[in-house]
Amino acid sequence: MGTAAPVVLAAGAVLWLPGRLKKSGRLGRPRIAVIHRPKYDDWSLPKGKLEPGEGMAEAALREVREETGFRCLLGPELPARHYRVQGRAKEVRYWAAVPSGGSFRPNREVDRLEWLPAGKARARLSHDHDRVLVDALLALLGARPVRAAGAAAV
Repeated sequence: MGTAAPVVLAAGAVLWLPGRLKKSGRLGRPRIAVIHRPKYDDWSLPKGKLEPGEGMAEAALREVREETGFRCLLGPELPARHYRVQGRAKEVRYWAAVPSGGSFRPNREVDRLEWLPAGKARARLSHDHDRVLVDALLALLGARPVRAAGAAAV
């Protein structure tokens, strides 16, 4: 009997900005950074594998900076995601995060970044496991959940 491959550990963040101030004095819906990865031709949230000796939160900060160009402040932890990639188990831990400086420049891993309202971000994301994180962020912020297009109200 063979030994199971170790779980691939990764970390990332849902990078968000408060919504724009409306004339009523209320804040609009938050905007979320979604990134396009040309290698996979998908839209995702910033994340990546841990480097040797690196902690999860440390990896999340590094990956956000490498993929988006933004330094960020980590907020509350969001639900961990567990899925399989090329037959291997992967665990990704995420945090809510706000940018604290920097700017986006296309790089070898990410060629586009868009700041989208939650509903549009959710629709743009290529993977269901990323959409769950948008929902978790909205719940954390006390914002109304976003309904998927064509979905019935619950």
